[in-house]
Amino acid sequence: MKLSLSSIQNNKEAWKGYHLPAYDPAVIAANTKAKPQWMHFGSGNIFRIFPAALCQRLIEKGVMDTGIVCCEGYDDEIVTRCFRPYDNLTVGVTLNADGSIEKEVIGSMAESLTMLNDSAAIAEVFCEPSLQMVSFTITEKGYSLRNAAHELMPAVQADMENGPENCRSFMAQLTAMCIRRFRTCGTPLALVSMDNCSHNGEKLQKAVMEIASAWRDNGHISEEEYAYLENKVAFPWSMIDKITPRPNPSVEKQLLADGLEDISPFETAKHTFTAAFVNAEKPQYLVIEDSFPNGRPPLEQAGVIITTRDVVNKVEKMKVCTCLNPLHTCLAVYGCILGYESIAAEMKDEELSRFITRMSHEEGMPFVVNPGVIDPEQFLNEVLTVRFPNPFMPDTPQRIATDTSQKLSIRFGETIKAYIASPDHEASELRLIPLVLAGWLRYLIGVDDAGKPFACSPDPLLEAMQAHLAGMTLGGEIDAEKLRPILSDASVFAVDLYECGLAGKVIDYFKELMAGPGAVRATLKKYVNA
Repeated sequence: MKLSLSSIQNNKEAWKGYHLPAYDPAVIAANTKAKPQWMHFGSGNIFRIFPAALCQRLIEKGVMDTGIVCCEGYDDEIVTRCFRPYDNLTVGVTLNADGSIEKEVIGSMAESLTMLNDSAAIAEVFCEPSLQMVSFTITEKGYSLRNAAHELMPAVQADMENGPENCRSFMAQLTAMCIRRFRTCGTPLALVSMDNCSHNGEKLQKAVMEIASAWRDNGHISEEEYAYLENKVAFPWSMIDKITPRPNPSVEKQLLADGLEDISPFETAKHTFTAAFVNAEKPQYLVIEDSFPNGRPPLEQAGVIITTRDVVNKVEKMKVCTCLNPLHTCLAVYGCILGYESIAAEMKDEELSRFITRMSHEEGMPFVVNPGVIDPEQFLNEVLTVRFPNPFMPDTPQRIATDTSQKLSIRFGETIKAYIASPDHEASELRLIPLVLAGWLRYLIGVDDAGKPFACSPDPLLEAMQAHLAGMTLGGEIDAEKLRPILSDASVFAVDLYECGLAGKVIDYFKELMAGPGAVRATLKKYVNA
């Protein structure tokens, strides 16, 4: 059977076992065309199985009668190969920890557009007075105006100089649409980042306002237009959490057994791994600052927590700095070194499981502030006992190890800074967090614990970091001075590890991890079990 509007409406018996939209997606699409409320940029897996599914819940409850206009600004193949051939439908597959799965056809995506080919149509929707929110899942890199050397990217610089017309960079295109909205209707708007990064709303706001500031200074926009962006466009902060791995062949096999056709996962030319289906875990959290100057859909009726910026920040710090993300990074680097290809399999490893449990409870939790809307202890317990051990979640340490250099400062640096600032603690007390940092250095060597080479995951600083480690081999001499440029880099760790008294410990751990084949396992046994 084909994933299509015709099939789900006229051949419902074939879709037994699937939750089908309890509405007519064509009617919702027509309503959206007439009066759009929600636009989204970033058509990846997390959007399709989380925000789009939330919208479906609201439509089915009868509290919303429009869908989402989905736009893609980076990888057009997602739209041309995953959306349009299937009438903008997606199969969402929830992988429960008991091995059961829940299958749903999500039909809330009313229209799919690309920045490359549909810019005029996108701008038209963007300027509709009815539009209340524009959300984003474009990854943290999508908000960057600068490269690794902190230099403006050439396209961004050109856009700043040339003004709002014919922009090439995504953030400039977005800012230009905001200016166009002011000139067209002047109605306020909320730009809502739903990306999994710290202070996501602030990152989006800074990018937009830096471009707008350059345009104002260069005479491309007026003070009034700049003031609209400053005062009438809101940038609510959010915290999103749902593990959404790449489409998995085992899930594909189950769907094919159901009779579904033409749903095989594929890799786009831009290296996006996708399919007509999305698989994900069941637990999910979305917390959003209540800052919507033109109104908003009743997101709280779909389980979204609407609250203050301060609470969002506390929830985000709880998750990113202690209760989930640092644990993921620890499992990622050590999982790659120890030859694991599954997070769930790592949780059966006595040393690794004990490592993240002790690190979170003993070193992280003492500095967690309870945000009130989510209990940190319950959240952490769910991560350790339900989410990570789920054997039916095909998530890999190799995926999570991507861009580790960009993650260490928030995932570990914030806790280190908390120890430094505490009158009752010293950073030098830390034992397990430094072992993670040493593990990352060991990972950068690109040799597993058996002495066999492996490919490190993509990272913008990979080559630079590996250059400092050049010549270091298992069982060989370790020149500690070669590590100084890494360990003193506050942009990587949020602190200078020498200044806070942790560099020596990291170096000592690293030497033990590099002692020879089997040294990683021996080091973990020595310190995690101590």
